[in-house]
Amino acid sequence: MIRGKVHKFGKNIDTDAIIASKYANFSDPLELGKHCMENIDPDFGKRVEKGDIIVATTNFGCGSSREIAPMTIKGAGISAVVAKSFARIFFRNAINTGLPLLECAEAVEMSEQGDVLEIDLSMGTIRNVTKNLVFSAVPYPEFITELIEAGGLVEYVMKKMEEDNKKSK
Repeated sequence: MIRGKVHKFGKNIDTDAIIASKYANFSDPLELGKHCMENIDPDFGKRVEKGDIIVATTNFGCGSSREIAPMTIKGAGISAVVAKSFARIFFRNAINTGLPLLECAEAVEMSEQGDVLEIDLSMGTIRNVTKNLVFSAVPYPEFITELIEAGGLVEYVMKKMEEDNKKSK
């Protein structure tokens, strides 16, 4: 279960808005997280708390194919992003880095800055605790849920290799 307060953004939040290109050579997610969204909200990094949730309208993550964009969001402490739609390459990069994304227009429309959301990835439910509303997103297939729970693609593969090594001994 994911629980956090909403940080709401509009449409076409591109990867340069998520993390400015001047930080593209950073690799530490925590350092990247300090600069998350600073081009559009300079105080974002100071307000966000571990577990919070970004809510945005359409085409979240458009622009370049920088894999550091979802790493930056995770490094800032964000636990999930809910939007009406995502740029496809951002969606893929987010899953590969273990950042849960949910498409749910109703949750976006009915959530405001500061609301508290609870998300159950396995069921695809988004509950706005503040307004006592429940929304449905498409739940992830079991494989994707395992990948996210492992922390991303690399961690998932390493875990599977470790399990295979234990079985072969």
